[in-house]
Amino acid sequence: MSFLSHLISGISLGSIYAIIALGYTMVYGIAKMLNFAHGDVIMVGGYMCFCATVYLGWPSIAGVALAVVVCTLLGVVIERLAYKPLRQAPALAVLITAIGVSYFLQNAALLIWGSSTKSFTSVVGGSPISLFDGQLTIAPVTIVTVVICVVIMVALTLFTNKSKAGTAMRAVSEDKGAAQLMGINVNTTISLTFAIGSGLAAIAGVLLCSAYPTLMPTTGSMPGIKAFTAAVFGGIGSIPGAFVGGILLGIIEIFAGAYISTQLSNAIVFAVLIIVLLVKPDGLLGKHISEKV
Repeated sequence: MSFLSHLISGISLGSIYAIIALGYTMVYGIAKMLNFAHGDVIMVGGYMCFCATVYLGWPSIAGVALAVVVCTLLGVVIERLAYKPLRQAPALAVLITAIGVSYFLQNAALLIWGSSTKSFTSVVGGSPISLFDGQLTIAPVTIVTVVICVVIMVALTLFTNKSKAGTAMRAVSEDKGAAQLMGINVNTTISLTFAIGSGLAAIAGVLLCSAYPTLMPTTGSMPGIKAFTAAVFGGIGSIPGAFVGGILLGIIEIFAGAYISTQLSNAIVFAVLIIVLLVKPDGLLGKHISEKV
């Protein structure tokens, strides 16, 4: 029964990674850049929900809504101020800027909320579900996390494939210059991508803090890195790839910690990534694209 319990925990943790990875993969797939400040947007989402529910006394759903709105606006502001001026700059300049934005958000959180760990109250209520005469217990936040992850993935897939804005995103991803000649506003499309990715980061941040009820300025750093690993694992730029990569990464991490060593679980996760990239550099569901020079 412990195997099944670890599997459920892995799927739950992997679902959080998948939601974060969806933000990474959308930004990379459309803007062709790695937003390493994404993990810190997760932290901001957690703090916004914490402030709304603890300091203001708002209900949980209002706290989640505030987190999504603030992080969505934050994503747009970051893109406009930090990344838009570097649209034609080398990739290294954009990468360094992303790291700078990440450190800025962490230190701003330190100044505002301090370095002490906050106790986060789960936004998902209810009693745990007991199965097999109490041998297996499933927390409500676990079920909600998995369901939300699946709903988000399906919704994003339909949005990118069926909607006009999704078609514009795919066009910008293929060729920004040609998309602009066809009347697509490239800047607006990229800003929309950041808005969606940052909104997803807020949801992931709230779910992460609900499952692991602590909050501090570095809360999103390691989950953000692991979610980026999940995106690369599944094939960065692919929405199904981010989902599959996130779930697999969560399962690998939980099983590695349970059956090998909790101290080595992170190392094992990244070792698996290295092996996958050596065998299939484009990730599990990634597509190899040849560039003409």
